[in-house]
Amino acid sequence: MRESSCEPEIRRRVARQRRVMNIGPSELVQMAYVAQQHYRVGKSLVEIADDIDMSRFKVARLLARARETGLVTIRVNAPGTLHADLARRLAAAYGLNRAIVANTTTDLSPAIRAELGRITANLLTEIVTESDVLGIASGRTLTAIVDQLDRLAPCDVVQLTGMAGDPNQTSSDLVRRICEISGGRPFPIYAPLVVSDPQAAEAFKRQASVQATFQRMSRVTKAVLAVGSWEPPESQLSDALSDDERAELLARGVRAEISATLLDERGQRVPALEGRTLAIDIEALRNIPEVIVVAGGAQKTEALRAALNTGVVTILATDSHMAQRLLDGAPRAR
Repeated sequence: MRESSCEPEIRRRVARQRRVMNIGPSELVQMAYVAQQHYRVGKSLVEIADDIDMSRFKVARLLARARETGLVTIRVNAPGTLHADLARRLAAAYGLNRAIVANTTTDLSPAIRAELGRITANLLTEIVTESDVLGIASGRTLTAIVDQLDRLAPCDVVQLTGMAGDPNQTSSDLVRRICEISGGRPFPIYAPLVVSDPQAAEAFKRQASVQATFQRMSRVTKAVLAVGSWEPPESQLSDALSDDERAELLARGVRAEISATLLDERGQRVPALEGRTLAIDIEALRNIPEVIVVAGGAQKTEALRAALNTGVVTILATDSHMAQRLLDGAPRAR
């Protein structure tokens, strides 16, 4: 008699059930606890071992046994939501440490923010540790990250840019929300992103809380930034300026900004608004080990290309349409 296609799987399930039945209740509870702490909470073997006063080798054996008995099963779903090949090619073309490319069916910025927020929230959960100092700017895309962030290591969180745009999407609000999730210490800037003159900016910087935040910026190990586009317009900094000032800067070649540093189409700095912004400088960004930029949508193509050409970005999170456009116009040698 021919064996039906489902019989091997039935036998495997029965065998797993028998193995579980042969485990004592005490060991079963230990296995379940260790597996939950490792795979769901994200604790390391050493952290779990310290929590329950057990050697990390015993913790490793419990995890291995949990997989063998079927108490833990692992499934990989990456191909459906992430485009691994585009990510690899994009990282190589622009000299990035890493690129993460979301498969998207649309090219419109509002529609893809949630997906970029999801993949970047997952990235931060993976790479941020308690010893890190996390820097965060502002923007609608960065708000989407925090909307989908459900856990993070308890690290210090530093605001990298002053407040601009929607009051519920300012970098101060994002810092507060991240610290509520992680339990880390906030370092906010309760001041505008751009002010009328350098004297006003210096007055804000003399405030004790703002001064403490700017001092803490030198300790940032991972920064998360958006990119503003000036042509076509999609920039909180541009929106904060008068029509005349915006027109003057466009005439001088401004096409993008990262933090509050203005860039031309080649990624070269355009000296403007000097001393009037409260934000981390691009030269300070170069000293941060990991600078994560999150941007997507057709409107931001040239702005993102300019940001990548600065050489500041180490990790990029974007969508598949943007990735292909960036590759089509990538430098021949890097």
